[in-house]
Amino acid sequence: MPSVCFYFQVHQPFRVKKYKYFDIGKEHNYFNENGENNLNNKKVLKKVARKSYLPTNELLLDLLKKYPEFKISFSFSGVALDQMEMYSPETLKSFKKLIDTGRVEVLSETYYHSLAFLYSKEEFRKQVELHREKVKDAFNYKPNIFRSTELFYNNDLAAEVAKMGYDGILAEGADKVLGWRSPNFLYKPQGENITLFLKNYKLSDDIAFRFSSRKWKEYPLTAPKFAQWLSAINGNGEVVNLFMDYETFGEHQWKETGIFDFLKNLPEEILKHPDNNFATLSEASKKYNEFAELDVPFFTSWADNERDLSAWIGNSMQRDLLSKIYDLEEDVLKTGDEKLIEEWRKLQTSDHFYYISTKGLEDGTVHNYFSPYESPYEAFISYANAFNDFKLRVKNKLKTYEKTKTKS
Repeated sequence: MPSVCFYFQVHQPFRVKKYKYFDIGKEHNYFNENGENNLNNKKVLKKVARKSYLPTNELLLDLLKKYPEFKISFSFSGVALDQMEMYSPETLKSFKKLIDTGRVEVLSETYYHSLAFLYSKEEFRKQVELHREKVKDAFNYKPNIFRSTELFYNNDLAAEVAKMGYDGILAEGADKVLGWRSPNFLYKPQGENITLFLKNYKLSDDIAFRFSSRKWKEYPLTAPKFAQWLSAINGNGEVVNLFMDYETFGEHQWKETGIFDFLKNLPEEILKHPDNNFATLSEASKKYNEFAELDVPFFTSWADNERDLSAWIGNSMQRDLLSKIYDLEEDVLKTGDEKLIEEWRKLQTSDHFYYISTKGLEDGTVHNYFSPYESPYEAFISYANAFNDFKLRVKNKLKTYEKTKTKS
């Protein structure tokens, strides 16, 4: 009796505007709404809310009312929640309606959708705590399951998450991790007593990426067909973890593709098979035993064909900027300036470095689709210039701090 576990990621970064060299020392608003459509965070959020969040939330609320067995899980980055509060309060209210049904689980992550764990464990822990507080404030909810940025994962992260008191953690069901094993069981991280949920990337990507592709041999994907694929797992698995970006519905897969009709009909078709059911991730962890312990000494993620961290640290431009932003940690915190600290954390968001990826072929096409910049080099220049201005502001703030300290 496989349990279908739907998990949706809701994230929108504060994109860095086209920040020019001659702006350094003069212009300190790196994320302002300057009229450029792809970089205007307000316009992007409102567009995605109109096309994706609001209609999908309305549809899911109807499904939750119609099918008492239907359940789903969400994770919201803190910066996405901030933008909803600023630009689209009705969207935040519509998510709250879903969570108030009692059949929607909310997961934990880093507030700023960052890669902080790779560079500063202390900053990572702080961002997770800030996210907990945000979820409590927005939804009156305390998460028990952790989802890392872009589903990146290894043994060390699992150990840290277990130490922080979480009951489970998500990861990509990558072939290089599983080998002969199936993603359709629960696992344990090596040496830890928490549940490891692995994404069934094939079935998830059938919806998230291949749904509207006329070149795909399974096109068109219908709800009865997909439900049959899920039912066929019965006897060869206990969970089917379908993890994807929430923007799949209406933004990445437009309404015209039939994605909303597919989602509308899917619960009914799944439940037509008596061996199928739905579960939140926490429910699944209580219902099933872990199949085995998995040793993952290297980092994995749900991005690109490699399913590693190369989408963010694959070239020297990315690695250089990531090192520089985290090298500022001590100085930024020493200023005690809340505005500077918040801007520093916004500059940590993983998307900034994803846009600087120079991969080619299929991965490069995906990166270009998601990037609001004309090229990785434009993304690099905008970020590097903004960083240099930010570093100058921190330096000047510390000078003032030291002068005040000396006088006192």
